[in-house]
Amino acid sequence: MEWDWNFVWEIMPTLIQGVKITILATLLGSVLAAIVGLAIALARRSPNKALSRTVGFLAEFIRGTPLLVQLYFIFYVLPDIGILLPPLVAGVIGLGLHYGTYTAEVYRAGIDNVPRGQWEAAKACNLNARQTWTNIIMPQAIPPMIPALANYFIAMFKETPLLSAITVLELMNQAKSVANTYYRYVEPMTLVGAFFLVISLFSVVLLRWLERRYGKIER
Repeated sequence: MEWDWNFVWEIMPTLIQGVKITILATLLGSVLAAIVGLAIALARRSPNKALSRTVGFLAEFIRGTPLLVQLYFIFYVLPDIGILLPPLVAGVIGLGLHYGTYTAEVYRAGIDNVPRGQWEAAKACNLNARQTWTNIIMPQAIPPMIPALANYFIAMFKETPLLSAITVLELMNQAKSVANTYYRYVEPMTLVGAFFLVISLFSVVLLRWLERRYGKIER
């Protein structure tokens, strides 16, 4: 099948709309993953053994099951118990929960990397737990985490085609719709690959900058 530039320009607006949804899902999923990851990391450090073990088990369970299965469960199974979510919301929740279990390990490593003396100094200064975390620990722990967190968010972006399984009109779903409508697959699928490649390359450049900026923190 020959490449048809007229067809490319005809379907480009539809694919660009899919790109917007893909980027939106990635950004919202990244924010949710960052919040969920921090909550999991803090819960697993809780002196309450029941809480830390329960959260740890749930995190391992989510991390050990495929993202696609989780998306199907959120979108197709939860409605059976009365929880009906729009496709994009279900997709963002699935991405956020799944990658939140991975970012939790990044937070854990960052927190553990803070020298023990910092905890002791905060205690010696009579700081409470909130002051210790917000003023001493997290400002030192977060900067080295940023490159690793960015790496997971790039991986999340590459997983967004799975959202087509729950009818989210992201890039891959739009391309499949166009291809099935016109019975032409070369152009839409090639453009999908090109869009992902360009955005991924831009993300890699950003990641390298983050590694240079935050990867080495002097103590």
